[in-house]
Amino acid sequence: MTATPDPHSQPDFYKDVPFKRLIAWGIDAVLTFLACLVILPFTAFTGIFFFPLLFLIVGFVYRMITLANGSATWGMRLFAIELRQADGTRLDAGGAFAHTFGYTVSWAFFPLQLISIVLMAVTERGQGLSDHVLGTVMVNRRASYR
Repeated sequence: MTATPDPHSQPDFYKDVPFKRLIAWGIDAVLTFLACLVILPFTAFTGIFFFPLLFLIVGFVYRMITLANGSATWGMRLFAIELRQADGTRLDAGGAFAHTFGYTVSWAFFPLQLISIVLMAVTERGQGLSDHVLGTVMVNRRASYR
């Protein structure tokens, strides 16, 4: 396959993806929080004073590494969804970094995140703001075109 699937002729690729994406995001947030709790003693508990920054850094690294090594975070894998680039291939390290950076910027400026959420809910491919900029798309892995 050389491009992302068409939502009209191949709707199984996009079925329930926005909902799965939301639940996967929640799982990833919990995993990031737990990782931060594990790291906290190694900072002599001074990490409590900069916990939001610690959460941001751990979340960035977690998201980038998991996306680069399978095109999906652990939460996404649990719900059998994955990100694909505009040409239909899985994310590489550069694509994972770019997507994670865009996601982080969206969270830093809440109006951007709000726009992203609305786009995921109303567009036919369920793409967020970062997806639109990068040309990526979230699809169901079971329907995937391996």
